[in-house]
Amino acid sequence: MALAAWVPYPESVRVVVVAVVGALCGVRVAGAQDDDRAQYPAFLRNSYFAINLGYVDYAFSDRQLEPGFQALGIAVPHVAARVAVLGHEFNRYFSLQATYMRPVRFVTYTDINSDRSAHHVWTHFGGVTLKALLPVTTRTSIYGEGGLGITSRHGFGTSAVPIVRNAHYASALLGAGGEYRLTPAWDLTAGATYSPSSARGNEPGALLLSAGFRYTMRPLTPDEVRANLQPGVIFPKRALQLEYSTGYGYGVNTFVSKTLPVFWGGNVKVDRGLALHYERNVFHTARIFALDFGTSASTWRSRENHDRFFTLSIYPLFRFTGGVLARRTDVYLQDDHRRPEYGEPLHLPGFHRGGRIRRASPSRDRQRQDQSLFKWKPADTECRTEDSAHLRRRIHVLKRSAI
Repeated sequence: MALAAWVPYPESVRVVVVAVVGALCGVRVAGAQDDDRAQYPAFLRNSYFAINLGYVDYAFSDRQLEPGFQALGIAVPHVAARVAVLGHEFNRYFSLQATYMRPVRFVTYTDINSDRSAHHVWTHFGGVTLKALLPVTTRTSIYGEGGLGITSRHGFGTSAVPIVRNAHYASALLGAGGEYRLTPAWDLTAGATYSPSSARGNEPGALLLSAGFRYTMRPLTPDEVRANLQPGVIFPKRALQLEYSTGYGYGVNTFVSKTLPVFWGGNVKVDRGLALHYERNVFHTARIFALDFGTSASTWRSRENHDRFFTLSIYPLFRFTGGVLARRTDVYLQDDHRRPEYGEPLHLPGFHRGGRIRRASPSRDRQRQDQSLFKWKPADTECRTEDSAHLRRRIHVLKRSAI
């Protein structure tokens, strides 16, 4: 999550150069004895994040419209989400958390003064609250929370006058609920959160009833730390990336901002941009998960007016690296599996354990029939191309027509 104005990446051709070189990037193998990233860093131990989904009630109506405007229809969706972006437990009873809440779909006003159009009102709620927990049983607790809330509403209008005005104000943020502990790290949560109304901003109050889960990063045991120091997997300690983007369409942006509203859509369409990213790894598991913190500086050019603008951001980065292939498989590119013109295999560390890529340059006279370019093959070192065909499982990923 970037702590900056969000600028949509175009659905584009993106060239990213990753520099992970020597002392600059501090590359170390995860099994090295001096790797201190197999344990949570001190500032993250007993910190948590939480995700809740539920029902929000807020009374948007014609009262939010400026005088002289009427809407034929007002749609008020009620599904909403609340996320504790980062919280920290000081002890069993008190914690501090930063939260963000928004409806999944925004309020929509349609056919205002017979314009036959739909207009959206974007409403977001942020907060920093102190949370007090009271254990009832060994696994069940009740809680209350209170603190500072920020309500931000982005309205709409014509080029001359606003129809629903923007509103931004601070207020109290209150909540209460219960928790059930599944494990020391995982909890189920349910509760209510209330953000008061504002007469000055003409903003109704919001009540969220939700349920979800919380994950707390407990200090790992020595056995878990040793398991994370598994040799053979490289987690770069530092990474420097240079990115160039050029846009050809906004289908992806539309999907993630409107169809599946995870991000905000931007008001400026980007034509091209150049960005520099620096990322620092602070924690990793044995193979799958890594947590980085990063910062970036970018320069962009708008599509319509060719305006230049700049952005800065600070963000956490969650990396999930799945196994691309099974351990006892090998991917290779070949023309004729009965001929051994492959040369030495090319090893890609971290692609998959024991994985190799073989390459053959096919001659034109051997391209008279359709050929599979990628096949599965056991990664056993004693397996050779002269092995009998029934020992191989062929998966046709891509075929090339005869020339």
